Amino acid sequence: MKNEQRHGCITSWLLLMIFANSLAAVVYLFAGEIISNISLNAISNSMLVLLVISSICNVFFTISLFKWKKWAFWGLVITSFGVFIINLSIGIGVVQSIFGLVGIVILYVLLQIKKNNVSSWSHLE
Repeated sequence: MKNEQRHGCITSWLLLMIFANSLAAVVYLFAGEIISNISLNAISNSMLVLLVISSICNVFFTISLFKWKKWAFWGLVITSFGVFIINLSIGIGVVQSIFGLVGIVILYVLLQIKKNNVSSWSHLE
């Protein structure tokens, strides 16, 4: 087990990501039909399934970041761009879809914060 410590900001952000993605998965899974009915454009069941899978993958990747896995960051990047494409395909505007990518930028910036003169990014393996 690694002995590195991460900055409190990154720990808080990772916990928020786990909570938000868990909540998103549950909402898409159990209230997807309601979301589709409220939406200006109907969201197909296959798109809802992809959103659930993306949210679950994001929880897995975020937990893996707690374990210092760099590939988990790149997994989050891939799922974020996948959700960006899904959002565009279901009629969400470009600006709103781009907003979904802001979380990855925030994560990257937080990983650069140094604790004891070493960034969390440099601890990732």
